[in-house]
Amino acid sequence: MADLAIRQDACELDFLALGALVHRLDPGIIPFRKAKSFDIHVSGGEYNVAANLADCFGQKTGVATAMVDYGIGELVQARVREMGVKPFYKWFKHDGVRGPNIATVYSDRGLGVRPPVVFYNRSNEAGAMLKPGDFNWSEIFANGVKWFHSGGIFAALSETTSQVIIEGMKAAKAAGAITSFDLNYRAKLWASVGGDAKGQETIAKIVEHVDCLIGNEEDLQKGLGIEGQDVEHKSKLDPDSFFQLIDKATKKFPNVKLVATTLREVHTTNRHDWAAVLWLNGQKFVSPTMALDVVDRIGGGDGFCAGLIYGLLNGKTPEQALRLGWAHGALLTTFPGDTTMAKLPEVEALAKGGSARVQR
Repeated sequence: MADLAIRQDACELDFLALGALVHRLDPGIIPFRKAKSFDIHVSGGEYNVAANLADCFGQKTGVATAMVDYGIGELVQARVREMGVKPFYKWFKHDGVRGPNIATVYSDRGLGVRPPVVFYNRSNEAGAMLKPGDFNWSEIFANGVKWFHSGGIFAALSETTSQVIIEGMKAAKAAGAITSFDLNYRAKLWASVGGDAKGQETIAKIVEHVDCLIGNEEDLQKGLGIEGQDVEHKSKLDPDSFFQLIDKATKKFPNVKLVATTLREVHTTNRHDWAAVLWLNGQKFVSPTMALDVVDRIGGGDGFCAGLIYGLLNGKTPEQALRLGWAHGALLTTFPGDTTMAKLPEVEALAKGGSARVQR
């Protein structure tokens, strides 16, 4: 762990995320074309990690993001407060008609042989308008931040969002924070700003400033431009090909000290096999594999990320940190919504091999 050099002094924030917030409309198992009502979840690939770390793991976390002065913005702010995350908002004024908006994600849950269906309205999104200079990083980092995190979805929103990430990463490194990046490679998003070549070029510029990478085999191949095996026709639970990819990734980016991912074999929408792997300072760690009964799969990877980071921030061994991430990500799929409803003792019990027997 010495290689990661996590700050041990008192800091105002244990963890700071940079990314766009969205609201997700969830009609449950009903397809949207037949839906008459839906739940509203507040989410964001980067924010979810901060929310999980605060609500379940008791860490001091923040999020730097865009906020809009209209009703949806007020709803989102209330959920951020509820999860205990400190906001650093760049404000945008809504024109009452077209925006700017907080993006909408439409996502039913599917059931059994019917997969979940996800689509978006990111038109005129405030988060995509964020640009360098929008956040006062020296002020944000002034009282200490241990870990700074962003991701590939935010990087792909516009020409300027990746520049904000690099600006934030540089400020984080200067302030002594660990930096992490969730590759979250979305080809549809990158297609709108220049395609795969542009995506790889942009991500490479970001990863130069990154200590820790989160991403599956496909993320590493497409996001970093690394050749690997055909992920579609290979067992999703085989860690060996993933570790081979990591070797290539860390040769290309020798500054990266940690790479981690979940491994998920989807049998039906509600039955998955679930494992996770961690590469840290050249050492390899693999979790057990468990059979998951899934209520809502969205956010499971962010749940893994939060548990892993909690373990590393709090001096756990790499294997313990991996297991905490694996256990928390698994629990997160048993709740509706994108963020945690778990309690730390539940996560710790599952990480140690706890069972699902009734607690009396």
